[in-house]
Amino acid sequence: MKKTYDDIIDLPHHISAKHPQMTALDRAAQFSPFAALTGYDSAIKETARLTDERVKLDEYMKDILSARLQIITDGIKEHPEIVITYFQPDTKKDGGTYVTIISTAKKIDKYGHNVVMTDGTEIPIDDIISIEGQIFETMYNG
Repeated sequence: MKKTYDDIIDLPHHISAKHPQMTALDRAAQFSPFAALTGYDSAIKETARLTDERVKLDEYMKDILSARLQIITDGIKEHPEIVITYFQPDTKKDGGTYVTIISTAKKIDKYGHNVVMTDGTEIPIDDIISIEGQIFETMYNG
């Protein structure tokens, strides 16, 4: 009884003299998944990334922050360590994140409207939502 392929089953494997053999990596690449929508994965991740909305401060809080900035300005030579929480807008979509930094104030730039820290961080005054630190406790308690 003759089976299918009996006539070629025992023949040696053909190796072309004209064309070099493909590497195993190149052969595997032929069968890898096809990404029909390039960038789709990153777009989905970007959409799923959460951002916070900017908090709008009332006049009372603005006055407190203004007074604390003045206290920092008056005591800048003592290099007060302060904790500032501020809004950092997102570059890709609406909203942003709230960042808290603990550092020493270097100067209050009234023209640039920034708080400059000794580590080089510049924080826009309009984005600040809270300022804490030992300097305020001594001012209010002493």
